[in-house]
Amino acid sequence: MTTSDSLTPFQQHRPVLFGIAYRMLGSAADAEDILQDAWLSWSRVDPTGVAEPKAYLARTVTNLSLNRLKSASVQRESYVGPWLPEPLVTAPDTSGEVEQAEAVSMAMLVVLESLSPLERAVFILKEVFGFPYAEIAGMLDRTEASVRQVGSRARSHVQARRPRYDAPAEVRRKATDEFLAACLGGDLNRMMELLAPDVTVWSDGGGKIRAALRPIVGADKAARWILGIMTGRILDFGVRSVDVNGQPGLLVTSAGEPDSVCILELDENGICGIRLVRNPDKLRGVTVTAPTPPPAPGAGSGTS
Repeated sequence: MTTSDSLTPFQQHRPVLFGIAYRMLGSAADAEDILQDAWLSWSRVDPTGVAEPKAYLARTVTNLSLNRLKSASVQRESYVGPWLPEPLVTAPDTSGEVEQAEAVSMAMLVVLESLSPLERAVFILKEVFGFPYAEIAGMLDRTEASVRQVGSRARSHVQARRPRYDAPAEVRRKATDEFLAACLGGDLNRMMELLAPDVTVWSDGGGKIRAALRPIVGADKAARWILGIMTGRILDFGVRSVDVNGQPGLLVTSAGEPDSVCILELDENGICGIRLVRNPDKLRGVTVTAPTPPPAPGAGSGTS
């Protein structure tokens, strides 16, 4: 008997189930809660009576996620500042650790957030996990024709809003390393060289930690704000390279605890987007190991 043969259907399909819930909710913690509820539901079912366990479990997770989104939408209306997804942080080049979410980028999660819950469900089930429309219709208790219409609308919406430029991994890593060096050195001039003229910074503090309440647009404003955050910190902080949802990113620590997670977006002009997750509630699952120490006082070329 192989290892896969010894797994229960829930264990076997868990990566797909997590991927559905995480994309639906933009939160790893909420996704894990959904999987716990789905497992409890599955434990009460006679599996011999389920012809397609994967589809059955996907339906359960999708509908639990849709129900969770009803309360989440109310919370988002009163959310302080920009809302960003909860990041999945792993060590660089660690294969398989984010396979359960298939390295879905932060940028794509933000695009999915702009869809209606129904559009999001149909798009994820069809375009990401390949369920046929007829099966999705059964999961959502809708006609196949209506689901096809929703899917077409969602696909067009995503195509219009997804990043046009997909930088190779080595380019992302190089840009992230250079951005880190400029931050640690307080090098405003180098920061300006790295940023695209129309760069936008989104910072999510959730009203619980210092963050900009609106997106910051423009290289000069963005660079000065970022360096201001860095220079205004306590001495006991560190920064290290990590992978965020399968892409190069940065983890900032303060007194040995996660403080911020940063992910960069690139286009032909340089760093065009910076997403900074600072809300402590979204960093609870981040593990801190061996942070890079801050530069010695006076290092770098300054911020003026």
